[in-house]
Amino acid sequence: MTDLFSSGGVMTFIARINNLTPQTKPYWGKMTVDQMLAHVNVAYEMLYEPGKHPKPKGLLKWILKKFVKKNIVNEKPYPHNMRTSPAFVIADHKNYEAEKKRLIDYLIKTQELGGRYFEGKESHSFGALTQTEWNNMFAKHLDHHLTQFGV
Repeated sequence: MTDLFSSGGVMTFIARINNLTPQTKPYWGKMTVDQMLAHVNVAYEMLYEPGKHPKPKGLLKWILKKFVKKNIVNEKPYPHNMRTSPAFVIADHKNYEAEKKRLIDYLIKTQELGGRYFEGKESHSFGALTQTEWNNMFAKHLDHHLTQFGV
């Protein structure tokens, strides 16, 4: 798993992102490249922009922690065309350059904060995560979608 807390890991992802263009087509799925970038940004919004997305509560929170979390934070790649949470659905088109810049800025911020910052930090949906789980969640999601778009 690529280490998002290292400059090398982040630079690897940024190089892949920079290989995208507004015309890049997916190998699978229905999202356009601008929608994919906005979709990936949602995970960082949940962390860095509190209140932008309502937190799950009650039974939903319990289900996410008990049944969904293990599949999100492990190192096993996501299958193609996996269903996504409604908060991650991007139905309209976005500004490609703005979403690309936001994603790169989030990656740099995550790397600069470092793994220790994330150790035991509460996630939006899954409770406290280890720095490895945070890294896996972010890196696996980003790798999945960059691979979807062939970079």
